[in-house]
Amino acid sequence: MNTISSLDFEHALSRLEEVVHRLEQGDLPLEEGLAAFEEGMKLSRHCQGRLDAAEKRIEELLSTHGEGSTVP
Repeated sequence: MNTISSLDFEHALSRLEEVVHRLEQGDLPLEEGLAAFEEGMKLSRHCQGRLDAAEKRIEELLSTHGEGSTVP
């Protein structure tokens, strides 16, 4: 399996959706559930970091090209 940090946004989001689906089913043993939850949290942070980086890049491009500021 790829490490989370090496996943692009789309693959990380897809994996996060799989993890959430498994957790929502509610039939995982405790240790597997905890491991899945931990993986989900890491994936969530990774996806948010990718989104934050993309937003920053867009803001930099807009300011470089004189388009003004963005609205969050």
